[in-house]
Order: sequence, then C-alpha cells, then structure tokens
Amino acid sequence: MKAGIIVFPGINRERDMAIALAQSCGAAPRMIWHKETDLAGLDVIVIPGGFSFGDYLRCGAMAAHAPVMTAVRDHVARGGYVLGVCNGFQILTEAGILPGALLRNASLRFLSMDCHLRVERADTAFASRYQKGQTFRAVMAHGDGNYFADAAILDRLEGDGLVAFRYTSIAGEVAPEANLNGSARAIAGIYSPNLRVLGLMPHPEDFVDPLMGGTDGKPLFDAIAAA
Repeated sequence: MKAGIIVFPGINRERDMAIALAQSCGAAPRMIWHKETDLAGLDVIVIPGGFSFGDYLRCGAMAAHAPVMTAVRDHVARGGYVLGVCNGFQILTEAGILPGALLRNASLRFLSMDCHLRVERADTAFASRYQKGQTFRAVMAHGDGNYFADAAILDRLEGDGLVAFRYTSIAGEVAPEANLNGSARAIAGIYSPNLRVLGLMPHPEDFVDPLMGGTDGKPLFDAIAAA
C-alpha cells in the first residue's frame, strides 16, 4: 500500500502518523506539501493533526482551500481512501468532504488526555481489525473537537451507519463524563457514504507501540494496510 501524508504550515503530527503507517504498511509514506497537486499512485491520503495555518479564522478553514485539497477531492471521487485525524477531521468538514463541523469544546478549554472510543461498526477498511462494540484507548488533544451537525444530518449518519466511533466509558457506555468535548451524540468519528473517508478527532497514532504506552490504535493502521 502506498500512503501519503499532507503537510500544511502548522501541522505537527505528520511524523507520528508516518511512524504508525510505516509500521503497518512496511514502507515510509510520502510527505505531500500543501501546494502539490499530484497524488497519483497513492492508495490512502492522510491529513494529520496540528494547527494548520495557525488555526486562524476557523480550524481547518484555510487549509480546506489549499491547492492539494482539489487533488484530495479528486482522489475521493475516484474511491480512494482518506483518513483525517484531529485537525485533519476539521479540514475534511471545512472542505465539505464530510458533513458537520467541529466547534469549541463544551468546557471552552483545550483537552489533552486519554479517552475511550467504542467501535460502532467493524466491517470497514479502517475498523476491520477491531470488533463491533469494542472499546479502545486514544488520545484527545484539541480545543475544537465538539462535533456538531443539525438533527437531519445526525439522523442520516445514524441511519446509514456512518458513525465510526463514539466517546464512551471504558465499559463502552455513553455518558456525559465520557464525552468530554460535548460532541453531539458522543460522536468521535464519521465515515463518508462509501466508507472510504474517515474523520476522527482523537489520535490513534499515539498508541501503536508498547513504548508509547499501548497499541490500542495499531489495529486501525493494520486494517488500512490490509484493505
């Protein structure tokens, strides 16, 4: 599998993502500067976390209009895989590739801590190495991770099985104390209608090696490589 990681000014998680992808794919991913427009030959495009363009205007708003995003839209239209994590999720919503928006955390504070995610379906290219209903640990590191969409969009996401992960307790229970950023219906990640684009707020790449404190996120990257 050939992977590419898009790098915007202010992005700071591209190296962590490269480690996770290289472990699972067996090859170093290609780093793609935001002004490039040639994504030919790549199977999966990853938009990592950080603070693209300093998070001026809105998080991801400026990055969504970078030249590379036209190529990302073309990649999506061809049925290519895309993973957006944290700021990457924000960019995908700002670009209109995924619905909804990421608002300020309910606490109005930056959150940096572990959280637990429940796998809502395991029959996708991103979650096939998990079990449906399984919980795993990931890292929250964001100030604008509060997923919001109107009721019609939320109902469609639910009805079409496009909710990828939810914030829950370690036992898999949806509860206010587990949904620390206040996301609508505790949604932590969503899929595109063809299940080939995933936007996810917490960082699975932080747990891909025992030396990092755990490997809970590694199955996601193994699943991508297998797909």
